[in-house]
Amino acid sequence: MAASDVVSFFINGKPYHSKKTFDVVSPATGKVVHRCGNADTQDAELAVDAAAGAFPKWRQTTSSQRRDIFLKAAEIMESRRAELVRYFVDETGGTEIWGNLNIDIAVDLIKDVAGRISAIEGSFPTTKDPNTSAIVTRQPFGVVLSIAPWNAAYILGTRSVVFPVAAGNTVVLKATESAPKTMWAIASVFHEAGLPNGVLNTLSHEPAAAASVTSSLISNSHVKKINFTGSTNVGRIIGRLAGENLKPVVLELGGKAPAIVWEDADLVNAAKQCALGAFLNSGQICMSTERILVHKNVKEAFVVKLKEWVDALFPPDQASPVLINGAAVAKNKQLLANAMSIGATILHGDPDAQEASKAMMRPVILGNVTKDMDIYHIECFGPTVSIIEIETEEQAIEIANDTEYGLTSAVFTEDLRRGLRFAHQIESGAVHINSMSVHDEASLPHGGAKSSGFGRFNALSGLQEWVWTKNITYVN
Repeated sequence: MAASDVVSFFINGKPYHSKKTFDVVSPATGKVVHRCGNADTQDAELAVDAAAGAFPKWRQTTSSQRRDIFLKAAEIMESRRAELVRYFVDETGGTEIWGNLNIDIAVDLIKDVAGRISAIEGSFPTTKDPNTSAIVTRQPFGVVLSIAPWNAAYILGTRSVVFPVAAGNTVVLKATESAPKTMWAIASVFHEAGLPNGVLNTLSHEPAAAASVTSSLISNSHVKKINFTGSTNVGRIIGRLAGENLKPVVLELGGKAPAIVWEDADLVNAAKQCALGAFLNSGQICMSTERILVHKNVKEAFVVKLKEWVDALFPPDQASPVLINGAAVAKNKQLLANAMSIGATILHGDPDAQEASKAMMRPVILGNVTKDMDIYHIECFGPTVSIIEIETEEQAIEIANDTEYGLTSAVFTEDLRRGLRFAHQIESGAVHINSMSVHDEASLPHGGAKSSGFGRFNALSGLQEWVWTKNITYVN
């Protein structure tokens, strides 16, 4: 394979080729798309050193200088849309529609952050001594380690770096091994926009190197804060390593989003939104609807409409949706098999369907789901959704909250007061009334509760995560 087919890193603003490489395989075709550099601990140290070297100068740049770079980056990302979407589709098996939506949100995110940079401000509090004055300043941390996943790579990769960089930090982006070219492209866009060398550095590695490289990055004395988006299991490891090194961390982890469909809901809208929320990107979104809690008085009618919308949005006569790998399909089929072995029934779809690839699976709707089934508790992260019958508000809240996760949720009702009652009681970082659980936009803080993580991305909250307060006093 030619050198041009190997994804390099960005270290100190220049292409960097590691000693080893690994194959990046398309889940849609099963073929090698390209190879990627395989970072080791020495490569990781070089990336951190580059970020640490760039920090003193970058932190001194003005808000308008950073803003102009960000706005230029948004313009370049838009102009390179076709190229960037191609990387995304090739590496993750996602659709062009999903890839373009990723670009839409990433561009909007960059523009939104650009407009908020000047909102980082300090204060002059009144002190008890009239002869003493005080200033409270906001300081960037220094080097930030950002770790982002593949499933919405342009959205999640972009947000992992733009907030720290906007606040005056420098970043090492540890890109997912499943979409390294996609993550490379984010850094490429910002360098083309004029981001100084060393401010944004990238690495990637095969899974076997994850433990050593991640541990070395987190323990590096230059790294001051971490953000991680990914599974709860890996998030616990990141949190433990950060705790051992006394470093703050922002975690956006897994979900098991409920959608409550009340008896007065607009069933056409509820069915459409639940179909999208459950099966968009093959259910491989941390905000995906995994449990639909339907009032018994409308359950039968709702299920009919849900099946109609699933077939309309994901036509059975078209190619099957692609998941990231065969293991993801196997996990979902195992969860379905466990549930069916103890009483669940298939309402729509065929878990045993033979597909052209082991990474393909069509949507499945499961009924008669109870809490003694694995699928009731475990995040599927795939094209399966469970129907659970409810009768009272109290029962709905109890089931909605009967999970370790708390990222997002949805409620469908024509009574806003009831919708708000539900919203205040559901233990999740977001509740969307009469729209799907998958909802992420630049102006809304995004993050979870319970085992879905802590800290926030997006909006002003997302920017303030990346500065710390310093008190300065002086005698008048």
